[in-house]
Amino acid sequence: MAPFPIPSRDSLVQAYLKLSTSNVSDALDRLQLMGAPHGILPLWPGCQKIVGRAMTMKLVPQGAASPVLGTLEAVMAARPGDVLVIDQGGRTDVNSFGGVATFTAVQHELVGVVIDGVTRDVDEMKALGFPAYTRGIIQQSIRNRCAFAGHSIGVQLAGVSVRPGDLVMGDDNGVVIVPQESIPDVLKIAQECAETEERVKDWIAQGINPVEAHERVKYDQMTDPGQRLAR
Repeated sequence: MAPFPIPSRDSLVQAYLKLSTSNVSDALDRLQLMGAPHGILPLWPGCQKIVGRAMTMKLVPQGAASPVLGTLEAVMAARPGDVLVIDQGGRTDVNSFGGVATFTAVQHELVGVVIDGVTRDVDEMKALGFPAYTRGIIQQSIRNRCAFAGHSIGVQLAGVSVRPGDLVMGDDNGVVIVPQESIPDVLKIAQECAETEERVKDWIAQGINPVEAHERVKYDQMTDPGQRLAR
């Protein structure tokens, strides 16, 4: 899956693009961090990999603030290279992001959207090459069915806490969230995990017994807290 081109000069973001969410999830496990929301997946086959800092926003069932205008405010408050994270509480009965918002996000150089909810206007997202990770698709409008609760605030993504500036990553395996203060540590461990898996595959290709190859690197203990992998 080709990564979506991002304008960010953040070297950490670029390093994460070389990994998979599986590697990052393993690193989060070793550090005992909750960062793997379940059920939020790429919206279509071939949806591009994304990595960026979170611009958060929240939608609620009732309230006076327009969800349409609020979403546009959140997009315009984001920086180039950010990922819009929408806390819709897991609702699947109402849209939370559509075509006009997608167009605006592309104009403001966001790299994708991650939604604990559903979206519509998928054809427009695909045409614009704007990656989306959601719980699914719906045709029904957001208008008069929810309200905007704010942006640049702490939110929840399928039970995982997300703050503005946390690192968001999405690929074929799903989505992971890395707390901003842990971004370097998670990266180092994720790189180590990726290298270990490649080493195991190389040994198997050389004819080494797969069980022995796994045992050499203590594969079953790879995500244990404090574990140092064998070389």
